Amino acid sequence: MDRDLIRNHASDHGRYEAFIRAASCGPALRTAIVHPCSPEAIRAAVEARDENLLDPLLIGPEAKIRAAADAAHVSLDGIEIETVEHSHAAAARAVELGAARKVAALMKGSLHTDELLAAVVAPNSGLRTERRISHVYAMDVPAYPKPLVVTDAAINIAPTLDQKRDICQNAIDFLRLMGVEDQPRVAVLAAVETVNSKMQSTLDAAALTVMAARGQITGGIVDGPLAFDNAVDPAAAKTKGIVSAVAGQADILLVPDIEAGNMLVKQLMLFAGADGAGLVLGARLPIILTSRADSLRVRLASAALAKLVAERAPHGAAA
Repeated sequence: MDRDLIRNHASDHGRYEAFIRAASCGPALRTAIVHPCSPEAIRAAVEARDENLLDPLLIGPEAKIRAAADAAHVSLDGIEIETVEHSHAAAARAVELGAARKVAALMKGSLHTDELLAAVVAPNSGLRTERRISHVYAMDVPAYPKPLVVTDAAINIAPTLDQKRDICQNAIDFLRLMGVEDQPRVAVLAAVETVNSKMQSTLDAAALTVMAARGQITGGIVDGPLAFDNAVDPAAAKTKGIVSAVAGQADILLVPDIEAGNMLVKQLMLFAGADGAGLVLGARLPIILTSRADSLRVRLASAALAKLVAERAPHGAAA
């Protein structure tokens, strides 16, 4: 990418504002905040409530929740608390309420992500679908001319081909729900842009490309393998002689594994000034994952995306 472009636009953000404005209209989304026993978790819930994005139900040990609110210097007046003993019970109760449609989204508090998602994907949770759950980072990268989704950088460690198909479909459906009218362009990333029998990521990328052409993945244009520069930089794709409807203009970057995705997202955040709102898809309701390091803008964007998904998704599916 052009280094001058990165420098000139490194402080330019604003792509989340449209999502936040759209989501703040209408009733707030009833959301279970699971084990919000840290100041950051409480603050995120209150901020989303104040922006008319979420109607939070705090689930966890009440004494710890109130202590966290005191530490965060926020008031819990008007916010309902459902008391349970510990984080495991909070996750189980939140999933129960979600399955009964008494809440329309879940938001991770101060428990570990694995603990929450284990309750979601349990055989009798009522929130599982036929899809593999996956995480999307909706990135606002100042040097890139449009929003960019990176998946999966948070949940699936070393996904199989079938799991990558679900990860890909979840991301495509997500962008369609966000109002992308054209077919989202999915770049399946690898270290090289040619198929190499010794590199499983290139074999999976080629298979996913054919699967999309045969209707096993729908609603988007899939191409790979593509190296990162070929996926996002038209000049790099032209130099390599790549003829593709995706190369140089990807909407979605499908990474080969969690390690590649995690490093890519953090590099974009630290070196390119990007923001990354996070959401878990593939369950019967959206799940908001935020980090203690997230800015207010990112926390609100994550809540806004969850609300839009919940409002726009077909009944009984989160993407």
